[in-house]
Amino acid sequence: MIVGVPKEIKANENRVALVPAGAETLSSRGHTVLVESGAGDGSGFSDGAYERVGARVVDAAAAVWSEAEMILKVKEPVPEEHERIREDQVVFTYFHFAADEGLTRGLMESGGVAIAYETVQLPDGELPLLTPMSEVAGRMAVQEGAKYLEKSSGGNGILLGGVPGVLPAKVVILGGGVVGSNAARIAAGFGAHVTILDVNLERLRYLADVMPANVDTLFSNRHTILEQLEGADLLVGAVLVPGAKAPSLVRREDLKRMKDGSVIVDVAVDQGGCVETVHPTTHSDPVYVIDGVVHYGVSNMPGAVPRTSTLALTNATFPYVLELADNGWRTACRENPPLALGVNVAYGQCTYAAVAEAFGLEHSSLEDII
Repeated sequence: MIVGVPKEIKANENRVALVPAGAETLSSRGHTVLVESGAGDGSGFSDGAYERVGARVVDAAAAVWSEAEMILKVKEPVPEEHERIREDQVVFTYFHFAADEGLTRGLMESGGVAIAYETVQLPDGELPLLTPMSEVAGRMAVQEGAKYLEKSSGGNGILLGGVPGVLPAKVVILGGGVVGSNAARIAAGFGAHVTILDVNLERLRYLADVMPANVDTLFSNRHTILEQLEGADLLVGAVLVPGAKAPSLVRREDLKRMKDGSVIVDVAVDQGGCVETVHPTTHSDPVYVIDGVVHYGVSNMPGAVPRTSTLALTNATFPYVLELADNGWRTACRENPPLALGVNVAYGQCTYAAVAEAFGLEHSSLEDII
């Protein structure tokens, strides 16, 4: 198979979908690897590092897209890339379709096969290709929240951990999954007072057992969310419904319960956000203020730490890449049901129910296609 790795062109995205070690393995198994020049620079992998292991480095993205049978990316194709996708070409990346109707329809019109990292799902419910970036984003949410709580960054000037004689910040986390638990660990490590809200009692029991003493757990409902917004210094949105749009848990009118200079970091923004007033921002222009509350909505947070993120991501994705390259996408999906759940669009048809529901599209069975 010809496997292509174009350079990411989303703003401030420095990750790359394949590291030289992966390119070496693919090449050794008889596959052709095309890498756009500079694709790995942001993560510390030079063109020469790819060439030394048998990959072919090409100057133009067009050459990668036109020759490759499978495209490996990190973030969803931006509009100018939609027209490059060919019928029957596989694109393996994060898509988050349910938050973007234009992207969904663009991929359907292309006739390509879109396999989304975020909906590959194991029988126990784990999302193995989303987990590493959720770990990074959860930890970064507190790091960024702490920065924007500083007065010079527009915050209320509170130190997360406080000092002797001064109370620490109040951190509220909506969702106790991978993002939420990682955010809680970092916030607790800073010394903040942390409350995690979730609707899964078993998950709350688990978190209560493993979290430090300065982390409380609370069953999530409308009443408790509003109660926790009172006095919150940092609110982290960490809600995930696999493949679907995130539920809006905090409304515009709820912001009046928060203090001026408090901060919201909504990690769910790439799935539509769980805070009504959050919209996607970029690393170069990450925040804005509504009703006195600082909003951080960067939709590719792990892109700010690309070396760590690229290695963590490719550790998880590469076994699936190898299956797809060795066997072709149809056979790979027939033999690997978790991978089959990653197929969201194929040959102009929407094959993922939550995405079809989000935009009123007809849902087609993947089994009928493969």
